[in-house]
Amino acid sequence: MLKLSSYGGNPYLGVYCVSNDSLALLPSDAHQSLVEDSERSLGTEALKLTMSSSHVIGSLVAMNSNGIVVTNQAESAEVRRLEEHLPVLKLEDRLNAAGNNILVNDHGAVVNRNLRPATVEALEDFFGFECVRLRVAGMDTVGSVCKVTNKGGICHPKATEGEISKLSEALNVDFSPITLNYGSAMVGACIVANSSGALVGDNSTPIELGRLEDALHLF
Repeated sequence: MLKLSSYGGNPYLGVYCVSNDSLALLPSDAHQSLVEDSERSLGTEALKLTMSSSHVIGSLVAMNSNGIVVTNQAESAEVRRLEEHLPVLKLEDRLNAAGNNILVNDHGAVVNRNLRPATVEALEDFFGFECVRLRVAGMDTVGSVCKVTNKGGICHPKATEGEISKLSEALNVDFSPITLNYGSAMVGACIVANSSGALVGDNSTPIELGRLEDALHLF
């Protein structure tokens, strides 16, 4: 299911929220309407929390069905809450905004090419598959300019054919270059999505939503 929403009037939902196929993480101060929109569109339980005492959950957390990677600034109580649901790994790197720097589904991962080799190795051990280093449309923060589920993916509209091919190969789904939120190329920041649905910034146009439905196979 596809639904338009916002976080306190901010349409960049991917900055504040993240989901896998069974759990959505929302800011602790999320309005009940956002919780209901999330549960309805994604078909998951919604867990409200902070991350590193902040509300930018989507930027600081990357997750698939098997595990959650969080910023190394995450507090112990925050990690314990997540560990009630899935294993958790702290991203011990200077580039510790996990959601911005890791694009992951249940098939593979693409990561910021500037992550330390030891960090990539730790991620590969945690997820159990290869993490491919990649820049997309001149941007290293692959989680900000792409979004992937187990059914499809979207990316920055200026991604090259070679980059799209590498994304598709690494994550085992087809990728489509689109915009959201009335022309924003930072599509990862505009959306929360899983295999069942998507919660999209409410500035997005009907044309953008149609392309999104096709790309993520939301029928």
